[in-house]
Amino acid sequence: MAAPTKKQQPVTGWQRDLVIRLDKWIYSFSRHWLAAFNVLVGIYVGLPVLAPVLMNAGATAPAQVIYTVYSPMCHQMASRSFFLFGEQVAYPRQIAGTNLTPIESYTPDIPEFAGAAPANWAQFWASAREFVGNGRMGYKMALCERDMGIYAFVLIGGLAYAFLRRFTSVKPLPIWAFLLIGIGPIALDGFSQLFSHFFTPLDGSIPTGLQGTLHNWLALRESTPFLRVSTGGLFGFMLVWLAYPHVDLGMRGTERDLQKKLTRIGGLP
Repeated sequence: MAAPTKKQQPVTGWQRDLVIRLDKWIYSFSRHWLAAFNVLVGIYVGLPVLAPVLMNAGATAPAQVIYTVYSPMCHQMASRSFFLFGEQVAYPRQIAGTNLTPIESYTPDIPEFAGAAPANWAQFWASAREFVGNGRMGYKMALCERDMGIYAFVLIGGLAYAFLRRFTSVKPLPIWAFLLIGIGPIALDGFSQLFSHFFTPLDGSIPTGLQGTLHNWLALRESTPFLRVSTGGLFGFMLVWLAYPHVDLGMRGTERDLQKKLTRIGGLP
């Protein structure tokens, strides 16, 4: 003979109140998740812009806090970052081949680059990461050009999605399109640049052996600011198009379920 099942006791008292409060919070978030996402992304992309503003105003301590907080998320190299309040908006490497004055023209007067040979890409990377800016060149943002492109276009995409979904149902981007348009350009640009440095000797000498063969296949290169921003922007915008419709569908389902539950138990007015 099977043992009788124990009847589940209803949740009462403070436990019931806690569950209702949690359900109300989740219900509210499911209704306003997109606004919350856009605000958080806006803060995330806005603080790196605030850092050079604070540096220029003499508020170096809070600016350094921003640089430090963002440091684990980005290399923050000066040669790959936007600047404010200086002679140029960016200072790319000479090999990037832009019309901007290259950063090498400034490095002899920058203490952070003392002892860092321009041909030694590892030393140059470390110095470019340490250098925040000065009165002549201005001050760099706390995220590099590519990351600024990514998160700025995540915000733009989120705002566009908020507008469009008021009038129509936005279908998610097919995964193949995301791989081709979103990931393809940023991967090609980023990895080709990265591997080209590994195929080049640290002292700037002519590579030999296997390294020389690889160098002939992929010579040392640096992306331009425009290429960094455009590939990052494509990735950020395509990511929103891929993910947000799926998130929206799940949040709408959660909203409907909790609305029924809270209405039934008197948790909604």
